[in-house]
Amino acid sequence: MKRSLYGVFAALLITTNAYAADLAPPEPIPEMPEVTVTEATGWYLRGDVGYGFTDLRGASYFQGSNATEADFSTADLRDAFTVGGGIGYQVNSYFRTDLTLDYLAKSDFHGSTDGGGSAFGACVVTCTSTDLSSLTAWTLMANAYVDLGTYGYFTPYVGGGIGGTYVKWKDLNNTSCDSSGSGNGCDNEFVHDGKGGWRFSYGLMAGASIDVTCNVKADVGYRFLHVNGGDMFGYNAGGGPGRDKGFNVHEARIGARYLFGGCAPIPYEPPPAPVVYK
Repeated sequence: MKRSLYGVFAALLITTNAYAADLAPPEPIPEMPEVTVTEATGWYLRGDVGYGFTDLRGASYFQGSNATEADFSTADLRDAFTVGGGIGYQVNSYFRTDLTLDYLAKSDFHGSTDGGGSAFGACVVTCTSTDLSSLTAWTLMANAYVDLGTYGYFTPYVGGGIGGTYVKWKDLNNTSCDSSGSGNGCDNEFVHDGKGGWRFSYGLMAGASIDVTCNVKADVGYRFLHVNGGDMFGYNAGGGPGRDKGFNVHEARIGARYLFGGCAPIPYEPPPAPVVYK
């Protein structure tokens, strides 16, 4: 009888332990490390090349001793290439600023004037002059940009800047020819010394940045550059001095920016401890 009771108690003990093991709480699942996105900020270098479509707003000159200022009949600036560079700072994902220096290569000027004849020379009745020159320009500008969010690899932006442009005019070559139909020919060529100086400028920009690597971005954009008017050429042979009324440059540009520290290192996370089941 005792052996039977011992057997029953042993069976109940084994069953209870097995049931308790089934109800034991599962081992906790290790938490995965939190993923954080590092915002790329810091200094960057930029470089750009482009092509500028120039728009001269006009030019005028003094007609010698009568001190009357007259406009050129025609005044045109030819298009030219541009190149530039700068240094900037990426403040956050939506705002950056930079300081740039850009060069407008030689842009040829073609102009003409119409006027009354003189008492001597070829232009006895009426004459038309041909005026040839060119300019180059350096633009130093402080800029700010608003990045409008990143869509895949593309980040559109808008921006603006203010600064100054040093405009250097080459000598103006002036040749007046008889335009009355009498066939008197042309007078001798006169050379007016070119002028140069700093002028106020401002720019408006729009475009898109393209992620190439974590610290290199390509840039495709447009810039509108306005340059105020200023001195153009000096006095010679009863004509001058002259000035231009300023010009605009519609510039298509491509370039690149290198962001220092753009590739943030991924922090080391030790692997989770293995789960041991007993």
